[in-house]
Amino acid sequence: MGEEVTPEGAEASGWPQNYFNYFTEIEEHFQRARGTGLFLLSPLDWALIETWKNAGVPLEAVIRGIDAAFEKWRSRKTKIRRINSLAYCAQAVMEEARVMEGSVSPRPRQVEAPFTASELEGYLRRNASLLRETNHPTLAGIASTLESLAAETEQHLHRLEELEQRLTALEDKMLASARAEQSDEDLFQARKELDAHLRRYRGKMTADQLTMLEKQFLDRRLLEKIGAPRLSLFYLR
Repeated sequence: MGEEVTPEGAEASGWPQNYFNYFTEIEEHFQRARGTGLFLLSPLDWALIETWKNAGVPLEAVIRGIDAAFEKWRSRKTKIRRINSLAYCAQAVMEEARVMEGSVSPRPRQVEAPFTASELEGYLRRNASLLRETNHPTLAGIASTLESLAAETEQHLHRLEELEQRLTALEDKMLASARAEQSDEDLFQARKELDAHLRRYRGKMTADQLTMLEKQFLDRRLLEKIGAPRLSLFYLR
């Protein structure tokens, strides 16, 4: 990201080293920008962060977008309510991403791990254990794969991009199995909940952004429904 500087004073060009801290960096910055101490993000917020991550939106663009949205809010003479969702910042984030487009260096293929080998192994084994607790045949098979990956932690620690691809494929398999067993009523209730969360913010997003966000939200809710964890390394911390 060139010589740009983050609000914390660290060079933005160093952020790929913390690539797998994408979620926590955004969560913590939103909390600081809001200025009210601990504030728990909603399921919609987490789904929105995931759409940004999947779309390749740079961390710096998200940080700048959050700051721009809060600056605009604070400049208003009348403030009806506080900013209670990242969705309020969605338009500003995408504007910053467009400004930065073409000026950001591609993420290195080899990314430095922000966690230790023991932390990675523990994460993989915990997820395997949670999947076994569901007593679902397909998920038990995925648990076995996770246990095999955990047994080779040192090897995978130096090939994180490949490991992330494996975990993404396993999560896709997990979601496909869960969708096949989802009832019409469950899907209806999930979409009803989504609409309640999203109603105020639809005007701040494009149709494509809304489609991506809806998918992420429904996927997250579905996994929670069956008691399955997220497998991506982005959820390690």
